[in-house]
Amino acid sequence: MAEQRYQAVLAVIKDGRTVTETAAAVGVSRQTLHVWLAKYEAGGLEGLVDGSHRSLSSPQQMPAVVEAAVLEARRKHPAWGPRRIATELSKPMRVSVSESSVYRCLRRAGLVEPDGRRRRRREWKRWERGRPNELWQMDVVGGFLLADGTQAKALTGVDDHSRFCVSARLMPRERTRPVCDGLTAAMRSYGVPEQILTDNGRPWPDRYGPRHSTQLR
Repeated sequence: MAEQRYQAVLAVIKDGRTVTETAAAVGVSRQTLHVWLAKYEAGGLEGLVDGSHRSLSSPQQMPAVVEAAVLEARRKHPAWGPRRIATELSKPMRVSVSESSVYRCLRRAGLVEPDGRRRRRREWKRWERGRPNELWQMDVVGGFLLADGTQAKALTGVDDHSRFCVSARLMPRERTRPVCDGLTAAMRSYGVPEQILTDNGRPWPDRYGPRHSTQLR
């Protein structure tokens, strides 16, 4: 019986069917279906079991109309996550819908994997070189606005293993000489890396392709 009630509730809040239509399909009155919706709103599936004494109201439970709107938004936009759905629904409904409550709603309906986001975060690993000075990642970025209205470039460099910044040298222009001077200063301070990884922009040579690694030692 609880399963039948649950399927009727899902038909309303998940599939978007009307109370009248769903009540007729399962052979109950509209008032009875409203009672099921209220019990599910208050206690979830347990609230639909005969003899349940759980309260029919809960300040932490999402209202049925909001839950239906959440599931409808997810149906129309499968790529939307809890944060996007909460943001979009808070505008037209003029109620505060939290990301966590939307996530719990989607989880109850089986539309998200429980703790899936945390599991992916634990399994993700960042690739990196095994020791310092094995590889530097170098780039020239800009522009940085100066007081006289001109712009400066910056020679940036990061050690791939430690993520330590080996270079943040400002230059008036992106030219070979100031880049060489900045690179020389970085190597004098932190040693010579085995390789340097750059793109093919000026002043780096482009004969190796879009991104290339230069062996230094």
